[in-house]
This record gives sequence, structure tokens and C-alpha cells, in this order.
Amino acid sequence: MIKSEKYSLRNRNRHTTICKLSFTIDMTTPQTSTDAYDSPWKDILEHAFPEFMAFYFPKAHTRIDWTQGHQFKNTELRQVVRDAQLGKRFADALVQVTLTDGHENWIYVHIEVQGQRDNDFARRMFTYNYRLFDRYARPIASLAVLADEDEAWRPDHYGFEILGCRHLLEFPVAKLIDYDHAESLAADPNPFALVTSAHLRTRQTKGDPEARYRAKLGLVRLLYRRGWDRQRILDLFAVIDWMMRLPNELEQQIWQTIETIEGETKMPYVTSVERLAIQR
Repeated sequence: MIKSEKYSLRNRNRHTTICKLSFTIDMTTPQTSTDAYDSPWKDILEHAFPEFMAFYFPKAHTRIDWTQGHQFKNTELRQVVRDAQLGKRFADALVQVTLTDGHENWIYVHIEVQGQRDNDFARRMFTYNYRLFDRYARPIASLAVLADEDEAWRPDHYGFEILGCRHLLEFPVAKLIDYDHAESLAADPNPFALVTSAHLRTRQTKGDPEARYRAKLGLVRLLYRRGWDRQRILDLFAVIDWMMRLPNELEQQIWQTIETIEGETKMPYVTSVERLAIQR
């Protein structure tokens, strides 16, 4: 039978020639009405996909020829997984990219955002991988980002062995709690350093709205200091705002600070209409 031992990213480096990347982002903390995660992840993934790869999977990032662009294939993904009842999915995407080596000229990248810990997570990765391979007849590389609080939960493989036949998928995993270094995250210009910091600070301030307010305010100020374009500001703020929910009074103080910052910098990124949309 297949052994259930864990495999580290280092041990899986030999698998980097696999040609599809399946990113599953398991945004999990014990689910509450205020600490939930949803579709803003999809927007920032679509608008900053190369940075996502560079931050969470730097070795895979170097294998992709970014000069050739990348293309999202969400309609195709829906056709492949529409009947896979294997857990709740908040946002996912399929991305076609080009490799730098001469063995495969493109790969498909599957991205998934998951809203809660799921014991069938590895099986879903396995299922999506072979369904996508069956559909496109191309190697599929599966990668996972896990945002739950359980240090020991690191699903990274799934398969079976019977009558001499062995079918196994191993996939690299990035665990957000492993990035819990506040100073290095604050100094990192990659937008996903800010996203990761928001997730970790949400975790650390659970049940303490004043501490969360201070943490959120710090991230908002950092967001405006980065000099990013308007779309990136909006995408990142949507993720931060979704994660770091506050009581209404503290939320209004955040908006007042944003108005002050935008007045000082003459950068009116968040309009009143967008503000209402975000609050909904």
C-alpha cells in the first residue's frame, strides 16, 4: 500500500518537470461569521498571477516563460469539474502558461480557493489532476496553498495501489503559517506578502477587534505606500477588507483614514460606489 508519510517541498524538487500547476488555496480557520474568505482572492490571482507564483512557488515561477503571457481558462475548468462534488469551492481558475524548457511548450495551471479544511482535499487534487490530463492530454502540475491553522495538516499526496497497479499524485504545498515573519512580509514588495500578512494578522487578532483595527490600519497604510496602480490597490484592499472584518464603528474609522490618505496623496482609488460594493 502507499505509505502515508509527508513529503517536504525539498523532497519533491525532482517532480518539477511535471507540466501542470494546480494551486489549491485552502483559506481555512475554524469558520465563523466574521472570519471568512471568499472571491476577492480570485481577483488578485487573476491580476497578479506571476507574483503569486513568485511568492509561493519560486522554483516553478522560474520554469515559466512569462514573456509569452498566460491565459485563464475558467470556462474549460467548469466543464471538467462541474460534476465533482468534492468540497466547497469559493474561487478557482485554470491558467495556460508557457514553459522555458524544450520538453513541453505549455502547461495548465489549476488554482482553487477553498473555504474550510477538508479531509477530501488531497483526493480532490488527485481527481482534478487526472480529469484535466484526460481532457487536454498534457502533463498537469498540482500545487497547493494552505491557510488553515493546523500545523500538522499538510495534505500533499493522494493515490492507491492494487494488484500491482500504482496511481499516485504528489503535489508541493505552501502553508501560510510558515510565512509568519511580520518584518520580512512588510518589507517584501510582492503583493502576496501583503495578502499573507493580512491572513496571519486576521488569525492573530481573532476575538480582539481593537487589535485587528490596528493591524488592518497598518496594512492599509502600507498598501498606499507601495505605489501600485489603482486596480492593484482595489484588488488588494478587497482581500484585506474581506479577511479583516471589524465592527461597524471601527470600520468607519478605517474608511475615514482612507479618505485622509487619499486626500494627502491625491490618489482617489476607492470611489464611493466601490466602497459600497466592497461593504456589501
